[in-house]
Amino acid sequence: MKILDQYILRRFLYNFFSSFFILIVIFIFQGIWLFIDDLAGKGLGMVIIGKFIFYFIPTLVDKVLPLTVLLSSILTFGTFAENYEFAAMKASGISLQRGMRSLIVFVLFLGLVTFFFANDVIPKSEQKMFNLRRNIAKVKPAAAITEGVFSDFEGTGQGMNIKVDKKYGEQDRFLDNVIIHKKTDQNINNTVIKAKAGELISSEESDIIQLVLKDGNYYEEIVKKDSREKRKQPFAKSNFDTYTINIDISELNDQDLEEDQNITTNKMKNVGRLIKDIDSLRENNLEKVTAFSKNVVNRMGAFPVKAPIDTTTQKLELLKAKDTIQRDSIKSIDQFVSNLEQWEQIQVMKKALNEVSSIINTVDSKKDELQNRYKFYNSHILSLHQKYALALSCIILFFVGAPLGAIIRKGGLGLPMVVAIILFLTYYFIGVFAGNYAKEGNIHPAIGAWLPTMIMLPLGISLTRRATADKGLVGFGHFIDRIKSLFKRKEKEAEDQ
Repeated sequence: MKILDQYILRRFLYNFFSSFFILIVIFIFQGIWLFIDDLAGKGLGMVIIGKFIFYFIPTLVDKVLPLTVLLSSILTFGTFAENYEFAAMKASGISLQRGMRSLIVFVLFLGLVTFFFANDVIPKSEQKMFNLRRNIAKVKPAAAITEGVFSDFEGTGQGMNIKVDKKYGEQDRFLDNVIIHKKTDQNINNTVIKAKAGELISSEESDIIQLVLKDGNYYEEIVKKDSREKRKQPFAKSNFDTYTINIDISELNDQDLEEDQNITTNKMKNVGRLIKDIDSLRENNLEKVTAFSKNVVNRMGAFPVKAPIDTTTQKLELLKAKDTIQRDSIKSIDQFVSNLEQWEQIQVMKKALNEVSSIINTVDSKKDELQNRYKFYNSHILSLHQKYALALSCIILFFVGAPLGAIIRKGGLGLPMVVAIILFLTYYFIGVFAGNYAKEGNIHPAIGAWLPTMIMLPLGISLTRRATADKGLVGFGHFIDRIKSLFKRKEKEAEDQ
């Protein structure tokens, strides 16, 4: 039996590593197009680009590894069934579960390795890749400018945001339709520059980059110390044919491309950090919601909080003042308003309308902030459960692929590849939709992380049972037998009549 276990394991490992290598190359080429604009033509060199790809590869494991397990298990057992090796094993008294024993041990070990990878390697790779892109943007300022959106011109010593419609030429040095927002030391935008064209000029010997703008306008709000002058809102405006901005980059000469910045997203955190941040985010969100609720209630004045009253003195005071107490005859708001003069009624209504409108505007403005906070909180819970779900998915997809290969009885990269891709796309898209719903708060994040795996679990159980019982992929026999028996019963009833 050890020889058989070694044979099955060897065939599976061959298919596993072959599939993994092919799929990782495909996913690298597919994913690298997302960052090609940030890397190509920037003068970065092959070493930096190679580092970026090296950091990018581990982030693909959560997609490649489940598909690899599914495909390799279908290929292995499909080949066994096609070559009648599986039939020979059954004839020798070796069941499907017994033949899978060595692979089950390997897949359980693979699940542990996958969890370690998802917990330690992938977050570090995400952090390294993010920081490498950020530091590249500092060393190569042209790389920090993205077409069509406002980009922070980082590492320049000057606070500014730049938007361009198009970059072209050598190392993207030429710019079309440039808009610049310059900021003060207090991070206030008080200067706007617009130009039809621009050019970044630099040399290796100089620590100065020149941003030459052509055919544009300059607008600046002038800040006055006198409050009376501020009310006049003074500003300066001018047109220019050529305007040059000198940007000092001397502080970036020793910029380390491997420098680690703060961990900013949930993808860069391991399980321990996620659990800690989830607790702090939950408490912070509750404090924000409680404070905002109290603020709205106090502004409305509809639910005043009564001070505690001493009941012993209260009874004595009520007994003394029993004869002098007058009951309030006003029992509704309409009755209260009807007792007022017409001008008073209008004044009360206007004030109430203004208060309600102000509260509604406050709630609307706070709504987006709170939604973003809870979306960020949900994404942390989702990432935490996805690390565990990824490890378990490799095990479950093996129990989907192995019996499926034994049922379809096809080896090679034809039908098994098609079946594996269809099953994986189903698994992947369910995970994407469930994850998006979980981030928006429509379902619990734990459900969003575990849903695709839990859907595959009954499929794996069903396929394993059918493969063990030598049944086909879809059994229609019992349905046909029931339909035949139904027709026979009706014919017999017709004959008796």
